[in-house]
Amino acid sequence: MPAYTADQLHWKAVAHKVAEEVVRPQAKKYDELQQYPWEIKDAMAKAGLMSVWIPKEYGGSGGGVGSLCVVIEELSRACGGVGVAYAVNALGSFPILLGGTEEQKQKWLPLIAKGEKLIAFGLSEKFAGSDAGGMRTHGRLDGDHYVINGEKKWCTNGGCADIFSVFCVTDPESKAKRISALLVEKGTPGFTLQKQEDKMGIRCVPVNEIHFKECRVPVANLLGGKPGHGFKHAMQTLDYARPGVAAQAMGLACGALELSQVYAQKRQQFGVPISSHQAVGFMLADMATKVEAARLLVMEAARLVDARAEGITKLSAMCKLYATDVAMEVTTNAVQIFGGYGYMKDYPIEKYMRDAKITQIYEGTNQIQRMVVARNLVKETTELDFLQKWIPTEVQRGGIEPVAVIAKA
Repeated sequence: MPAYTADQLHWKAVAHKVAEEVVRPQAKKYDELQQYPWEIKDAMAKAGLMSVWIPKEYGGSGGGVGSLCVVIEELSRACGGVGVAYAVNALGSFPILLGGTEEQKQKWLPLIAKGEKLIAFGLSEKFAGSDAGGMRTHGRLDGDHYVINGEKKWCTNGGCADIFSVFCVTDPESKAKRISALLVEKGTPGFTLQKQEDKMGIRCVPVNEIHFKECRVPVANLLGGKPGHGFKHAMQTLDYARPGVAAQAMGLACGALELSQVYAQKRQQFGVPISSHQAVGFMLADMATKVEAARLLVMEAARLVDARAEGITKLSAMCKLYATDVAMEVTTNAVQIFGGYGYMKDYPIEKYMRDAKITQIYEGTNQIQRMVVARNLVKETTELDFLQKWIPTEVQRGGIEPVAVIAKA
């Protein structure tokens, strides 16, 4: 287990209590209804969980990303959808924390910390998913307002959020400063919620299309007070948020593993618990090992984020891709351990597999995460100049077979 701080252990205990007493008993109901769990949100707010990642000077608890990840894991162990419903408020508020003016932070963050306002993150579009820079939603300056036209796709929390961090093109002629972020309140004329998606998993949190038609937003709501920094703010936000997605995946994997352990001890075949059979025992061992490895990677990434360390992009991407791949593997194996029962909705395990799949897709697909990691490795090669002498010149130039190099050595 990671070396948790006292603050993280506190929030872990609080979140565990809420998860077991409030979330788990209602997870199936809200999954079937595909409705937002307002009573669960109220319980989380009452317990102070909505304030965890927000600094104390803005009404929060100052727990940072580390405590946020601990809470997300505990909630997701009971229900992946609730884990998302909680975590997306951090995703939506990170742009304000990272790039907002002092006035914007003082205005919005205390309301989010109290759970009085929910927030969503509007980046993806139909034709701009992994390629966020290709977005088409645009905002033009008109006096003391920006006028937004366009639409956003897959806006998690869309159906219940009060505030939206919306990214749009404000300078189409610029390459470096083409995108800005605007804070849009629900009810602003010209802003409408459209289609609510019918999802395979995380069904209790609404995912919507949001549309803008001549939507006028005050210049005071321009994130940071200066145009052209939106893409930077979005990428910084994802660096901070990806450990949270990884924590959600980790919670799903942990929850599925725990259920599998109990079931494998109770289910008997050939006169003994199936956990006694090597095939199942080895599956459980691999599942447990990977969950623990994922947890350590996630918490290290969160620690570096909270320390504002340089080069967090690579580790943030690593923890996201590894933990989510582990979640998909572990939850799939859990269904296998449950056998035919695992495929039936009478048992909770199939929901874990459905909820896990999206973690490999949103906030940057795992294919994109591998590209991010690879690009950072290429950048780091300049720091490995001292090793160049150990690579024969002939091999560097591609003009000699490896066998010849071995013989020469």
